[in-house]
Amino acid sequence: LVGKPRTFDLAQIEALGVEERVYRHRCVEAWAMTVPWLGVALHRLLALVEPTAAARFVAITSFTDPTRAPGQRNHYFQWPYYEALRLDEAMNELAFLASGLYGKRLAPQNGHPLRLVLPWKYGFKGPKAITRLTLTAAQPGTFWNDLEPSEYGLAGNVDPGTPHPRWSQRSERLIDTGARVDSQLYNGYGTWVAGLYPNGPT
Repeated sequence: LVGKPRTFDLAQIEALGVEERVYRHRCVEAWAMTVPWLGVALHRLLALVEPTAAARFVAITSFTDPTRAPGQRNHYFQWPYYEALRLDEAMNELAFLASGLYGKRLAPQNGHPLRLVLPWKYGFKGPKAITRLTLTAAQPGTFWNDLEPSEYGLAGNVDPGTPHPRWSQRSERLIDTGARVDSQLYNGYGTWVAGLYPNGPT
């Protein structure tokens, strides 16, 4: 559902204007870290393909290659990895397509060539090694929500008030020091994103 379907290479995406953004990263497993990403705002890419008035969601598809990703030989999971956002979430200024971190290109294990960074959501909402974005009218399924809906919410917003079925989300362990600190609603980014969720974060 775009006016101008298009294929991009990495150089064309980075030509939109690479910047560094330092974001907090929060895993659903209650650990956290701070990461300096390099990349471009997702809304810049989406503007080029001109979403139609019917578009409501962005479906995100990652690569499939079991020869390079041996974990994809596990047939319990439905590969490739897939995620989805509402279009208004994808157009938010914080949504970021990262091609690097710590001043260098993403390594394969970090999601080369592109990964999605959504600092107000749990990490599983940010797919690595993205190959395709598809704009749709109907809400697409997502990898972990389809597999374990009781453990992985469809919205995936950081919410200290909603526990995981197996642990609390009220605190998080910092990777660098091991210290445990209080979690923040929307991972501390509520000023920029709370307006997207008038009925609450989950």
